[in-house]
Amino acid sequence: MLHLAQELQRQPDRETTLQAIVKAVVNTVPGAEWAGVSLVRGRKVTAEVPTDEIVRLLDECQSELNEGPCLSAIREHRSVNVPDLAAPDVDWPRFAAEAVRLGVRSLLSFQLFVQRETLGALNLYGPEPHAFVEDSVVIGDLFAQHAAVALAGATQEMRLGEALRTRDLIGQAKGILMLRDGLDEHQAFARLVQASQHANLKLVDAAQWLIAEVSPEKAR
Repeated sequence: MLHLAQELQRQPDRETTLQAIVKAVVNTVPGAEWAGVSLVRGRKVTAEVPTDEIVRLLDECQSELNEGPCLSAIREHRSVNVPDLAAPDVDWPRFAAEAVRLGVRSLLSFQLFVQRETLGALNLYGPEPHAFVEDSVVIGDLFAQHAAVALAGATQEMRLGEALRTRDLIGQAKGILMLRDGLDEHQAFARLVQASQHANLKLVDAAQWLIAEVSPEKAR
């Protein structure tokens, strides 16, 4: 697990981190045939990097029905283990019926979290009932903890990159206004804020629009 954690930390961005997570899960956790990560953006749960079309379909099913293991893991702050989705007393009966129709009979879902911040869920699926043994649960839980840390780091780097790009765009826009209209830095910023409010745009979008007007290739 130490080698795995180090490998995840070396991934350059969130997308490759997620791809590394699901690939390693299928290769590491006994009984896991398919895997996927579902992430939370506001109130919306979005499926990313499924290892198979089956996983994508199951994630879509959970979103449409508003029920399923991923949503339970995220909302109830716990792990979910269903040995047999065809059992008569299974939770989420509509989701379970669709999963069985697609050839999925067992599942594990682990909440991904760092301290108190919920990021989403790691979902594992097996084609046979009782595919996941005790070691699957133990290894999956450890893996989810390492994966959550790596995922949080990748997400933080992505946000930092976006923040730096925003700063650069606003700086370029201020420079254009200072040069074109003879304004100082504070006046240029106030003019940009006024323009964004008037056009009902975010400040960075107003800056990008101004840059595109002057030099389209720099706004890309």
